[in-house]
Amino acid sequence: MDASIQQSAGAPSDTQEARALPSSAGYAQNATTPPAAAPSAEMKKDEEKSLFQRITEGNPYFSAGAGLLAIGTGLAMLQKGMLASASLARRQLLVTLEIPSKDKSYLWFLHWMSSQARIAAEEAAAKQLQQQGRNLSWGQRLANRINQRSQFLAVQTEFKQHDNGSVSTRFNLVPGNGKHLIRYQGAWIQVERTRDAKMMDLSTGAPWETVTLTTLSRDRTVFTDLLRDAQRMALANQEGKTVIYTSWGPEWRPFGPPRRRRLLSSVILADGISDRILTDVRNFIGNEKWYAERGIPYRRGYLLYGPPGSGKTSFIQALAGELEYNICILNLSERGLTNDRLNHLLTNLPDRSIMLLEDIDAAFAQREKTQEGFQSMVTFSGLLNALDGVASSEGRIIFMTTNHVERLDPALVRPGRVDLREFVGDASESQIRKMFIRFYEGENDLAQAFVNALKSHHVSTAALQGHFVHFKDRPQDAIDNVHYLLERH
Repeated sequence: MDASIQQSAGAPSDTQEARALPSSAGYAQNATTPPAAAPSAEMKKDEEKSLFQRITEGNPYFSAGAGLLAIGTGLAMLQKGMLASASLARRQLLVTLEIPSKDKSYLWFLHWMSSQARIAAEEAAAKQLQQQGRNLSWGQRLANRINQRSQFLAVQTEFKQHDNGSVSTRFNLVPGNGKHLIRYQGAWIQVERTRDAKMMDLSTGAPWETVTLTTLSRDRTVFTDLLRDAQRMALANQEGKTVIYTSWGPEWRPFGPPRRRRLLSSVILADGISDRILTDVRNFIGNEKWYAERGIPYRRGYLLYGPPGSGKTSFIQALAGELEYNICILNLSERGLTNDRLNHLLTNLPDRSIMLLEDIDAAFAQREKTQEGFQSMVTFSGLLNALDGVASSEGRIIFMTTNHVERLDPALVRPGRVDLREFVGDASESQIRKMFIRFYEGENDLAQAFVNALKSHHVSTAALQGHFVHFKDRPQDAIDNVHYLLERH
């Protein structure tokens, strides 16, 4: 026990020594300066840093600019990625069809689209009835509403002049340049019609136009069906009719609306003429292989000559209707017509068309000179080369008419250029009788009386037709007033 007391009183404990160490160390530090401490690892790293790092880490202005630059770069990359993703999605999900104005289906589609706009307008007018709203689907009603509120419209005017002189006009507002939305076979289609004012069709001078159709890729088959419907609608307007084409620059364009086909039996020529020409044309159309095997150019030329009003042009129109062909009319005296353009037109005739050159004798007889030069720059040699030259087209049927066959150059009517010639003269007794019975059915006795009244007189079929039209449904008056017909001749 004494030993323990002595230890506590004489010598300090371990705890006391530990408590006394700081004070003694502090005292020693104040008394003497300790040696320099060795450099730490962090200090060595700071010395090893580059000048760029020293500037950037301690400069708040530079840190702010770098952040903005990083944000801008990130946004730009994000925008570029979004555009690329949108373009990729568009290529994968959408399909586009472009129809230029030079393509034949361009007019077909515009006609179809105008009819759809007219149908939509009619449905909108009928929508006032309660049952109309139930008959149309919500999609069709929405499409009609969008088309009706289109801000881009164009006008198509339907003009028709009747025989009595009255005129009926109809204005159709159709979608014009801009974007439109239509619904076809359950698929939504965006229609964009654009016009490039800087580009134009050199043949017509019209601005270059394009129609672009866009729909979902899964609905791409509707494009083919739509174009087929447009084609059927365009051809339906020509069904049972004859289209008359005229030259417009270096191309052929329809002249006016299609004409109703004229029956071949309505044109009464002298016995045998109509049958001979019809048989020859049909034999030509069905024997292309026969011509090719014998090395003969596959083209046929016909010349109808005779006095005016004898029915030459009327017969050609009726023949085209019988064959279901169209007619291309070319005036060789047209201002600005050249040899090259003539050759181009005769080489690029529309399919199933008859080329008609009327009054061929007057093409080079009277060439008037104006301030701009000759009205037509077609030479006689240019016409011959176009008819039967090296560049002449195959499968062509040409009809020429003239009132004065004696004025024609023999080179023009030689075989190869004119293969069949027929004289179409004034009405014979057989023609007069047939025409009378056609206008006044069942009046055979009066027909003979009318023929006897015109014996030894020359009368054209055109004059007879005008006489019968004037005394329509009055056969006896037509006979009693036959002197009016003779006075005109």
